[in-house]
Amino acid sequence: MKIFNALRISLFAIVASVSLLSVAHAENALKMELTANKVVKNAEGKVSYLPVSTAPTGTVVQYKATYTNTVNQDINDLAVTLPIPTNMAFNGEVTPASAQASIDGKNYADIPLMRKVDGKMVKVPYSEYRTLRWNIRLLPAKKSAAVSLNTIVE
Repeated sequence: MKIFNALRISLFAIVASVSLLSVAHAENALKMELTANKVVKNAEGKVSYLPVSTAPTGTVVQYKATYTNTVNQDINDLAVTLPIPTNMAFNGEVTPASAQASIDGKNYADIPLMRKVDGKMVKVPYSEYRTLRWNIRLLPAKKSAAVSLNTIVE
């Protein structure tokens, strides 16, 4: 499984999906860095992250996007979106927990997503999630904010 190609495709989609909700900011005000790391737990349960470019089915991979405000002015109301690559399944782990999810890339709601089945509200399986979105209310001048989600290689 090639993580690098999925990461490169996702990177394009992520850059295209960042939106500054407040106007009057320079085009180059925001820099984004995306990493993909294999999530490894040792016998004591301690988690470590190792760079990954390929991984077998079942491997947990964390996508982490760090957004840096490069100007001397705060950025308000920043919405950032991370797509889940088609060869990956979201596993429910996200940071910060304030993320919203979508199964169609258009309609977002708090996690867990719910839907009505046979008259009852049930949770939408994480495997159906396609994108996650975070609203960063304030990104101070020259500061960074990071968001991440964990996926499983299918």
